[in-house]
Amino acid sequence: ACAEGLGVRFSKVCRYRAAENDLVIEAGYGWKDGVIGYIYHADETSPQGRAFITGKPSVCDDLRKDNDFTLPPFYKEHGIISTIDVVIKGGGTPFGVLEIDSSVQQNYNQHDIDFVMSFANVLSEAVDTSARSALLTASVEQMKALVEQKDLLLGQKKVLAEELQHRVRNNLQLIYGMLNRQLLDTSDDAGRRGLKSIARRVFTLAQVYDQLLGSEMARTMDFGIYVKSLCRSLMEIQGSTTGAVTLTCDADTLLLDLDVITALGIVLTELVTNSYDHAFPGGKGSILVSVKDATREQPMAIMTISDDGQGFEPKAESKRHGVGLVRRLIDQVRGAVTLASDRGTIWTISFPVHQAV
Repeated sequence: ACAEGLGVRFSKVCRYRAAENDLVIEAGYGWKDGVIGYIYHADETSPQGRAFITGKPSVCDDLRKDNDFTLPPFYKEHGIISTIDVVIKGGGTPFGVLEIDSSVQQNYNQHDIDFVMSFANVLSEAVDTSARSALLTASVEQMKALVEQKDLLLGQKKVLAEELQHRVRNNLQLIYGMLNRQLLDTSDDAGRRGLKSIARRVFTLAQVYDQLLGSEMARTMDFGIYVKSLCRSLMEIQGSTTGAVTLTCDADTLLLDLDVITALGIVLTELVTNSYDHAFPGGKGSILVSVKDATREQPMAIMTISDDGQGFEPKAESKRHGVGLVRRLIDQVRGAVTLASDRGTIWTISFPVHQAV
């Protein structure tokens, strides 16, 4: 799905093996027999190794001009010219590398890199949250069947960028729907919690792309409009049509970088969902979301998520789940968080306002 989304013929996943300190091709698309199982050194002698060692995307528009790599024979056999490699993160040591390969020279831009990274991030969440490899395989296969129905070749760069934006949004929504359908067939509590956790984060990313449509691929977006839309969607998902639990949203106009918006959107979704799920054992209450822009007296923007429920007692959690994930994402945007839970629960999140140029 990732390869076809960029209109190229090949892709592969390389898994890192710590004991051997190497990268083995675990799975691939488009390759002849004998490629799966090939082993690279985990160093900068290959595009995969460079991405893994540096932790940054490795982009090669023309391997014929890059003499720093020692490439295996099958690159020449398949006519590989251009590659993008991004790290598939994990809890601690990264899982490995996702690579797309083209036999036609490409001039990749940041939108292409972001597109590949979105797939790597979904893979990362699946690796860290669940060992359900069968679910991942089925999800990717369903995505592949849906992507095959789309027109992958567009003439102009701007049209291609806008189409890729639509594709990412639609694919994320498809993944969200597939994960929810898988929940119906999952009976164990640990598995359901893992699937719900992935689904929430994929849903939040899809909401970002919903807001991006029509914005001409701008690097910034109005966080206030996004927050209001996200709250409306959360109310629909929670099925609060009876009004027993109300969700109120008040957000200033606030232009933020897309990376910051994505991180804060996941934080908002985690905390609001936590209130819906745990704050109101009696089934009634209210949740308030507020976003206030920075001022001269208040140099940091403030996002507040509060409820009038029974209060919150944080438990020890891993960095990739629940409260641990919230704090990690807030650190990522160089923000700070405070929690008050003597009367209900109040999360106060402050963060700097840096707009992308």
